[in-house]
Amino acid sequence: MLVKIADIFSKVVRRYLPDAFVIAILMTLFVFIIAILMNLSDPMTIFKAWGDGFWKYLAFTMQMVLVLMTGMVLASVPFINKALQKVASIPKTPTQAYVMTFIISAISYYINWGLAVVVGAIFAKEVAKRNEKAHFPLLVASAYSPTALYAAGLSSSIGLTIATPDHFLAKIMGVVPTSETIFHPGTIIIFLALFITMPIVIAFMAPKTNIISYKPLQKNTVATTETAATIEQPLTPAEKLEMNPWLGTIMGACGFVYVVYKFFEGLDLNLDIINLTFLSAGLFFHRSLGRFAAAFKEAATSISSIILQFPFYAGIIAILTSSGMGEAIINWMSSVASKDTFTIFTYWTAGLVNLFAPSGGGQWALQGPLQIPAGMQLGVEPGKIAMAVAWGDAWTNLIQPFWALPILGVVGLSIRDIMGYCVLLSIWVGVVTSILIMFVY
Repeated sequence: MLVKIADIFSKVVRRYLPDAFVIAILMTLFVFIIAILMNLSDPMTIFKAWGDGFWKYLAFTMQMVLVLMTGMVLASVPFINKALQKVASIPKTPTQAYVMTFIISAISYYINWGLAVVVGAIFAKEVAKRNEKAHFPLLVASAYSPTALYAAGLSSSIGLTIATPDHFLAKIMGVVPTSETIFHPGTIIIFLALFITMPIVIAFMAPKTNIISYKPLQKNTVATTETAATIEQPLTPAEKLEMNPWLGTIMGACGFVYVVYKFFEGLDLNLDIINLTFLSAGLFFHRSLGRFAAAFKEAATSISSIILQFPFYAGIIAILTSSGMGEAIINWMSSVASKDTFTIFTYWTAGLVNLFAPSGGGQWALQGPLQIPAGMQLGVEPGKIAMAVAWGDAWTNLIQPFWALPILGVVGLSIRDIMGYCVLLSIWVGVVTSILIMFVY
């Protein structure tokens, strides 16, 4: 039954779902129209808000880009890449392939969702090479679907943001340590429940016929030949400096020293520390600055779509804020909630808002100032409110194509190939998380 439903969803999505950038533009126009209708007396206010907000999250965009790129660069370290290939040889059946891909990707998402993009993509491809009967789109969906778990991970943007001193809501809620957010017992329970059940759902969705196997992307043989010819030539003094194994190692070690010092000083996890840690690890393990720079350049290609679309979603957030649309949605949900139901309504609201503003930090900038005071007035702890928003954001990431772009760029598929499976998984995640949030927060 689930196989048939998944097949129907996949066929519908392949036929009717447009490109992710088209979706971003359509959402922008849709929000524009609704906002203007809500503010007929002063439509230019909406256009001004959009233009002003278009570049509002440049600093946060850079942090998110670095989270992705430093994780991707670390995943491309040769010994990590070889380890992934070795583990990829373990699954012998399609079911084992789907489950193993999910587990490896989920662990990576917990560590760093930028790391997970490349780990998931590499692992899905390596497993597909060894399992011709495995459906490659479902393997990629298995690698991407743990994005629903990232709210509990070490790179959770909301959890790390409110643990950062002087964050924008510090005067209202104070600085909330990660022990009350990503390391809260309730967060761990939800994470484990999804970690255990999601691969089971994936296995039941696996098609038996019309299997699409992995087809390697064609490589540029001319470029490869030219590179080989270049390598055979003696290195110049400048090139020797670029390939020197000690410069990257020493620079990476300097970064580690700073990170360790800050932790002994009592600093909690935040985005800046996460980025510096993975940047330092990339330098340390790639060793030469030339290899590190090449890996960084390759990572940039995979996330170009995110860099392009992030300002448009920042503009949408600005429209939602200035027009009162976002406030109306959040206030309505909050008005019907009690102390016992506030977190579940916050979760549902966050899932809805994330469709228009697929950025944990940007979404928090919209929801936090409204929901934190309302929840605290009811007696709900700020950390629980923040995690309800984070889980809602992660939940509908499954059906918002924005964050799937990097992994799709690496594996050579389109959003249409995996979205049918992601829709079904999002339904399961929504049901399980909704039930658990009622009891653990």
